[in-house]
Amino acid sequence: MLDLGLSFLASVARDPDALAIIDGDIRLTYAQWYRRICALVLGFDAIGLKAGDHLVTALQNRWEAATLHWACQFAGIVVTPVNWRSTAAEIDFFLTDAQAKAIAYEDVSAPAVTASSLAPNMSRIALDAAPPAGTAFSALVAQSAPDAAPRVDAEAWSVMLYTSGTTARPKGVPRRQRTERAAALAHVAQNLYANGERTLGVMPLYHTMGVRSLLAMSLVGGAFVCLRRFDVALALELIAAERVTNLYLVPTLYHDLVHNPLFAASDVSSVKKLGFAGAPMTDGLLKELQAAFKPELFVNHYGSSEIYTFTIDQNAPKKPGSAGRAGINQMVRVVKLGARSVDDIAAAGEEGEIIALLAGDESFEGYWRRPEADAKALREGWYFTGDTGFADADGDLFVTGRVDDMIISGGENISPVEIESCLSLHAGVSEVAVVGLPDERWGRVVTAFIKRRAAIEAEELDAFCRSSGLAGFKRPRRYIFVAEIPKSPVGKLLRRKLVAGEYVIESTPPAQQGTAA
Repeated sequence: MLDLGLSFLASVARDPDALAIIDGDIRLTYAQWYRRICALVLGFDAIGLKAGDHLVTALQNRWEAATLHWACQFAGIVVTPVNWRSTAAEIDFFLTDAQAKAIAYEDVSAPAVTASSLAPNMSRIALDAAPPAGTAFSALVAQSAPDAAPRVDAEAWSVMLYTSGTTARPKGVPRRQRTERAAALAHVAQNLYANGERTLGVMPLYHTMGVRSLLAMSLVGGAFVCLRRFDVALALELIAAERVTNLYLVPTLYHDLVHNPLFAASDVSSVKKLGFAGAPMTDGLLKELQAAFKPELFVNHYGSSEIYTFTIDQNAPKKPGSAGRAGINQMVRVVKLGARSVDDIAAAGEEGEIIALLAGDESFEGYWRRPEADAKALREGWYFTGDTGFADADGDLFVTGRVDDMIISGGENISPVEIESCLSLHAGVSEVAVVGLPDERWGRVVTAFIKRRAAIEAEELDAFCRSSGLAGFKRPRRYIFVAEIPKSPVGKLLRRKLVAGEYVIESTPPAQQGTAA
């Protein structure tokens, strides 16, 4: 298989004059971008970075971050992107854990880098103001450089992503260049991307979805339209101005797009393909997006940093909630909860833990310096995802949540996702998250946290659940109306914060209004 450096060179040869990356006034073709990448590879030499070294980046989605990513592939440096919102203590953790030799940052992440105890003692690349004893990114890419040739092969490490660390300290997920390219090829195939696609590059480049969008566009001579951080108005402006053809977002960002007052007057007619990942999408949001975009393709992608693709459903609205079937590089199973063997397979309709084959082309090989995590997750050639789900009678997979999110109430195992999907269909509900809160009698009581769109009350929502056919034991026993549903920087629900009481009660209910969506 081609390494990623050769893969990019092939893109330059195929589509030298095609627009490759857009970031404000920066508009680079593949041939022009390659010149900047070559200069940066030479710049890495100047600051002493070698193949196999880790470069931590604390950057938003901007052309410089994407250029660093590609230059690392040529140089054999392991790009290690982290959240640009990270604190100084978190920066120190990443630098220590990755055994990093350098860090790249920008103004928004500069305070944390400056306050870090380790960063000042290593090579630093600044994208905005150059630090004392540091190196300005602009100087590195402005120099003349010979054509860069790949210095490593497809077996070299490409990137190390960090898991979100919602329940423990983040785990590094190192991935080889061959697995990264295989994942990008699968992404192109499963999303039916054509030559010249344009994608909104807003999913962070420290997240597997962002990296996949970047690599996939290079394979089809497409353009990566940078959006540094999600802003609905700017996103809609870019979609219209740059004629974005596909969107690949988490459900939360789709929700914010279609519920913004600006959406109705925005031109989104260029968008023909929708894809989502990162979390299940509620039935209500699926219907809204189908009506709003009328896409030719609507893909539910279920995967992870560890193994990019588990399953794909290329017609998400047809069977709401279904994550489809295994991707082209994968096999999946649902085993009984607490299974001791990968052959302890759950029956159709029985909720269990989802596992994926490690032999797939997109699979990682283990966590970075975390043997205890490997022992828990990697067994008998399979990856235990920690996700719960079931296969229906047709063989389609439904993801119901996390093993850790399972609510045990009165001896019953209750998954929050089905309840959330039910409540999302009520026109007065803007957002919903369901958790189990401690209860003396039941152990845990099903509790729905609601962000209201209209002045609905608990009694109305309970009646709605009854009429929708939700089983009695699954119906929420408590409703709490909140100002916002807590989410991670990439839009995942943070149920643990609700359980811990980290939420703000809605101060004033929405004014009574019609229940039209």
